[in-house]
Order: sequence, then structure tokens, then C-alpha cells
Amino acid sequence: MLRTVVATRYVTPLREGGSVPALVEADDDGLYVVKLLGAGHGRKALVAELVAGELGRHLGLPVPDQVLVELDATLARAEPDGEIQDLLERSAGTNIGLDFLPGALAFAPAIGPAPEPDLAAAVVWLDAFTTNVDRTPRNPNLIVWHRRLHLIDHGSALYIHHSWKDPDEHARRPFEPIRDHVLLPFASPIPDADARLAPLVDRALLERLTAAIPDAWLPAEPGLPDPDAHRLAYVDYLATRLRARDTWVEEAERARAA
Repeated sequence: MLRTVVATRYVTPLREGGSVPALVEADDDGLYVVKLLGAGHGRKALVAELVAGELGRHLGLPVPDQVLVELDATLARAEPDGEIQDLLERSAGTNIGLDFLPGALAFAPAIGPAPEPDLAAAVVWLDAFTTNVDRTPRNPNLIVWHRRLHLIDHGSALYIHHSWKDPDEHARRPFEPIRDHVLLPFASPIPDADARLAPLVDRALLERLTAAIPDAWLPAEPGLPDPDAHRLAYVDYLATRLRARDTWVEEAERARAA
């Protein structure tokens, strides 16, 4: 289960991304980069952040600690920017936060440091598994802190949940965007990464990860009447994708070799 903290102070908006995450101080004296409920990406981006991020952490990848952040709309009163006030008020409730790493810099492939090949391959594997379309040279969603790579912003993963159209068929597809992955040129063979990582994932793990999704992020929609139905849909999709991984692992390896 993720820890839950309470936001005590809104520090500043971080305008580098389109979702305008917030830097927030919490009641544990920590600083967190918070992806907000009320931002344009919506609740599904928070679900993807939680599931893909925690899956990465379980696999031993360098994902900063994630927490659930309870935010009271009264924090908006101290913010002079009307747009930010509105965003905070819309975000009252449970949000998701990532441990703030002070001094971290965006990863630039031409500058380095070059990632270790097995780490690069593991990140490619994770992103192909979770269908993360947003780790490209244009937008790596990687930071370097103390010369170590860290993975951030998984909100574009699991894009099947925006429609839930033919999830079983979708889960068995290759993942063509992997050819644009920023770490593919650095990666060791993807089948080797698969041999290391796939045994660490099973249905029980997926059930534990999805159990951490707050009910408020899973409102009823056609075919998914309650939070448990949503959680089951995520588990079934990822379990099927794991069983069908030969397709997307082979595709990623072809792209790497090319």
C-alpha cells in the first residue's frame, strides 16, 4: 500500500509539463511533485502513474517514492494566481505525489550520463508492457539525480483505459511506438531483460497494485459499474499482455537491433 500524506503548503506550480504539476509540502515535512486531479489529464493519468510507477519500483527500477496526497481546497486561498486557485479547488481530495529530488536535471541523450545497458533494456521492457507512449527523445520523462537515472511521469501509459475497446485483443498487440523509445539505443537485448523481469510479475502482484487505486479515481462508466470492476479490467489486461509478451518483446528487440 502507498503511504498517504496530507498537503500542508502549496509551494509552486511546475510549468514544464502540460499538466502543471504542483510542488507541495506535506505533513511528513517532505516535498512532493503532485499530479493533480483537477488538471486536464484527468483521473486516468493518476491511475496510470500509480500502476506503472509502482510496477517499475517492484521491478527494482529507479522510480522516486510515490505517495497519495490528500489536498484540501482551502490551500488555494493563499495562491494569488486565479488559474492555479481554480486548479487546486478542483483537485480537492486524493492526488498522487512523487518524491521531489532537488537539483535533478532532465536526461539529455547527447549529454549523458549514458544509462547502463541492462537498466535501459529494463525500462524499454516496462514501457512496452504498460504501453507508455511518452518516453521519447522529444519528451524523455527521465531525470538525472546524483548521476543516476530516475523514471518519472507514467501518466500516458495504459492508454487502453481511455476507451476499453477490445482490451483482450489490444493486450496481445505489439507496441509500435517502442521504436521511438529514448533508451533503445543504449539497451542490451530486450529478451534478456524479459527473462529477468517477467518472472517478477504475476496476477497476485497486479491485484495488489490495483488495490491501491483510490475508489474516487474509478468512477462508473459503461461496462465498468464500480471500482472493483475497473480494477479487474486493469488486472485482466496486464495479465493477458504478460502472457502475450513474446509479440512485443520481439518487436522491441527488432527495433533495438535496427
